Amino acid sequence: MIRVRTGSEPRTARSALRVRFWLSMWGLVWAVFGTVAFALAGRPGWATACGVLLLVVGVDMALILRHIHQGPHYQPGPDVPPYRPPETRRR
Repeated sequence: MIRVRTGSEPRTARSALRVRFWLSMWGLVWAVFGTVAFALAGRPGWATACGVLLLVVGVDMALILRHIHQGPHYQPGPDVPPYRPPETRRR
């Protein structure tokens, strides 16, 4: 099947939310590890940087989970057909 680019991909793009979830989980684990390790090593600047990263990853994970729980309209599965390209007006 040949896919035709419509030029509207950023508006109609669908994200692999489950992959993003697991990548966020990986980042969350490393951010926690970095925060604890740098705090124990007496490096408050690096511990703070990892703590800020931990907050960013946590917010991202919360948004990803929200989109996953919104259902197939926001997280299409293999049984959901692709979006139709937007109609273009002729001048």
